[in-house]
Amino acid sequence: MYSFVIYAYLLAVKIVSLFNRKVRLMVDGHAKVFDILREHIKEDEPYIWFHAASLGEFEQGRPLMERIRRQYPEYKILLTFFSPSGYEVRKNYEGADVICYLPFDTPRNVKRFLDLARPTMAFFIKYEFWQNYLKALQYRHIPVYSVSSIFRKDQVFFRWYGGQYYKVLTRFTRLFVQNEASKELLAKLGIHNVTVVGDTRFDRVMEIRKQAKPLPLMQAFKLDHTVFVAGSSWPPDEDLFIAYFNTHPELKLIIAPHVIGESHLTEIIGKLKRPYVRYSQADEAAVRQADCLIVDCYGLLSSIYRYGEIAYIGGGFGVGIHNVLEAAVYGVPVMFGPNNKRFREAQQLLEEGGAFEIHDEADFKTLTDRLLTDADYLRRTGYAAGLYVKDHAGATDKILDMIDF
Repeated sequence: MYSFVIYAYLLAVKIVSLFNRKVRLMVDGHAKVFDILREHIKEDEPYIWFHAASLGEFEQGRPLMERIRRQYPEYKILLTFFSPSGYEVRKNYEGADVICYLPFDTPRNVKRFLDLARPTMAFFIKYEFWQNYLKALQYRHIPVYSVSSIFRKDQVFFRWYGGQYYKVLTRFTRLFVQNEASKELLAKLGIHNVTVVGDTRFDRVMEIRKQAKPLPLMQAFKLDHTVFVAGSSWPPDEDLFIAYFNTHPELKLIIAPHVIGESHLTEIIGKLKRPYVRYSQADEAAVRQADCLIVDCYGLLSSIYRYGEIAYIGGGFGVGIHNVLEAAVYGVPVMFGPNNKRFREAQQLLEEGGAFEIHDEADFKTLTDRLLTDADYLRRTGYAAGLYVKDHAGATDKILDMIDF
C-alpha cells in the first residue's frame, strides 16, 4: 500500500511539473541523480549520507555535517534533498562532497541509490521517515539515525488508524530526539533506542554568531542609535512596527521582509514617513542619512540581528512565526505575533522572559515603550534570550559521543 501511494504521488508530481516551474525543477533534478552518483561517488572512499527534506532541515543537520567533516576527514559527505527549495539553494554547498535529490521512495529507486552511494551510515533530519529506504538500510546493516526529531501525540504513529506505520520508526539504529515528551511517546510504542539531545539548530545559530562578519553598511547606519530589527516580516507585522517607527524619531529601523518582490517593497515604502534607503542601492553616505534601511536581498538576516537592540520576528499574524533563535542568540529581546504555539523554542523563550507575544498595536506600543525607556528591563530580557540559546546548545556533541566511526 505504501509503495502504491509513492507511485501515485510520483505520477501526480510529473503531471504538475508540466505547469509548475518549481516542481519541474525537482523532476529534472531527479532525472540526473543516478548519473551524479555514478560520476562523483568514489568506490574506494567511505561516505556518510545526510538527508534533509528542505532548507530548514539542512540547517539543523549542518552542525553535525561540519563537525564530522572536521573531526573525521577520512569520510566523504553525501547530501540529499527532497525539495527544490533546499537543493536549489544549497546545491553548491562546500561542506558536502556530493549533493543531489533523493529519488522517490520506490523499491527500484532505493536499490539503485544504495548500490551506487554505498553509505557507511545515514542521518535523516527531523521528519524524514521513508519506509523503503529505512527498510533497505536496516537489511544492509547500515546504521541510520534520526536527528533532531520531535514527536507529538497527534502524529499518525500514535493514532488508532496508524496501523503498522509506526514500525517504520523501529528501523532506526537510534533516534536523537529534541525532548522528553518525544521519548515518552516512543516508549509507548515499545521503541526505546531513543536519546534526548535537544535541537541541533541551537548549535547552528551559535556557530553563525561566532562566524558572523561585520557589515559596514549596517554599522554606518546604526552609529550610536537604538535600532529595531524586523526580520521575515509580512504586511500585518509591518503595519504595527512602521506606524510606531513613524512617530518615534529616536528609533532607527531595519526591515528584512520575508518577500522581497517589488510590489511588497513598494507597499513598505508607501507606509514609511521617514527617510529610507534600500540596501542594494546604499552606500555609507546614504545609510547615514536614512532612518530606515530596507534589506532587499537574501542571506544577511542572521548577521543583521546583532546590530539591533530589539528584534521582531514576522509571521505571527499569518501562517506562523519564522526563526526566533537567529535573533535571540545575540542577546536581544524578541517579539512576535500570536501564531507561535507550534514553535517550541518560541514557547520556551516566552517562559524564560526573553520573548514577548503581541496581539495588536496597543500591545506593541506598550512593550516597545518600556524596552526603549527602561534600560535595565531591556538588558534583563535580552540576557534571558541569549542565555536560553546558550543553555540549549550542545546537541551535536551528544550525538557524536554516541556514534562509532
